[in-house]
Amino acid sequence: MNHIKIIKTNQEHEQALARLMDLIDTNPVPDTSEADELEVLVLLIERYEEEQFPIDDPDPIEAIKFRMDQQGLIQKDLVPYIGSPSKVSEVLSRNRSLSLNMIRKISEGLGISADVLIREPAQQAASESDTDWLAFPLSEMRRRGYLDGFAGSLAELKEYAAEHINRFLSSVPSGLALQPALLRSSAHLRSNDKETDPYALWAWQVKVLKQAQEEALLVEYKQGSVDLDFMRKLAQLSWSEQGPILAIEYLNHSGIHLIIEPHLPKTYLDGAVCLNANGNPVIALTLRHDRLDNFWFTLMHELAHISLHVDGTEVWFIDDLDAEGGDQMEQEADALAQEALIPSDVWAQNSLFESSDIEALARHLNISPCILAGRVRHETSDHLMFGKLFRNKIKPVFNRN
Repeated sequence: MNHIKIIKTNQEHEQALARLMDLIDTNPVPDTSEADELEVLVLLIERYEEEQFPIDDPDPIEAIKFRMDQQGLIQKDLVPYIGSPSKVSEVLSRNRSLSLNMIRKISEGLGISADVLIREPAQQAASESDTDWLAFPLSEMRRRGYLDGFAGSLAELKEYAAEHINRFLSSVPSGLALQPALLRSSAHLRSNDKETDPYALWAWQVKVLKQAQEEALLVEYKQGSVDLDFMRKLAQLSWSEQGPILAIEYLNHSGIHLIIEPHLPKTYLDGAVCLNANGNPVIALTLRHDRLDNFWFTLMHELAHISLHVDGTEVWFIDDLDAEGGDQMEQEADALAQEALIPSDVWAQNSLFESSDIEALARHLNISPCILAGRVRHETSDHLMFGKLFRNKIKPVFNRN
């Protein structure tokens, strides 16, 4: 066998080809040194040519046009796969990209491999998922600007739902892992018997994480820093009309995100808490009930989860506080939240049936009287108590509708 080496130059390539032709002409007997040399040369030549002269994958549009020529098809024959004559024209003239929905129909109808038609990474990832992309609340997500850079119609969003939603979910490190099938084993949900829309919840969680990701914190969170004393100091900010705004600053300076994100339809959320990819707690409040007392109790409830339960074993705590009772962890969070807002010994010693009593105790505790009145109304189930007093709304503070 002649001396054989890796082919590195065009000259060596030409020499190898010449030697290969000589060997082919001699038609060597199998298992001889010449036959072995021929096999090795074939492999070396193929490797060099693959590296130096790579063959690009077929262009998707050219592949479609080739198949049209093969089958004698005209543009209107593609309408069942692409959607309308105008869309067919735009796709073939490269003024409109193929959607994953189109690709699946073309692949099945014209027998073109989806691998040839898929070029975008987002499409490839979406094609490998069994997610029902149209199950997301697309209209509401579009209205609220969930999808950065998308300004098209709802019909356009539905056509390209796989691409846009997959890109949105992938915008945060754990976005895809929040899919409903995985969420059941990684989240603690407190809810009523209402049927929650899992896709709406998934979208809301990603939106919360996305906002937290875009918010720079000045300090790192220290495990164990949230305790009863921490929560009581925070609660005393409630005396100010700007207390909720001050609460965001207070928490940010402790390495904790506080995100305000309205709930999506059929999620029935008041608040949630999780750890983001950096290990910082993220508290999200929906302001579903437009009451100041609800804001402060929900905030304290989520902080109680951080203090008592967030240890990495539960990724999310998701709370519908209209659901009474809850399991042991929810009861523990309720109890700590109440203690942070109104110490139990103080609560036991006071009978708050007059507005003057509410105001006096609020001054003593340095908290909003709405918090006291809200608890009295809740525990007595008399939601008309105190009339129009102590019913401050929370959404105007954040300029939310």
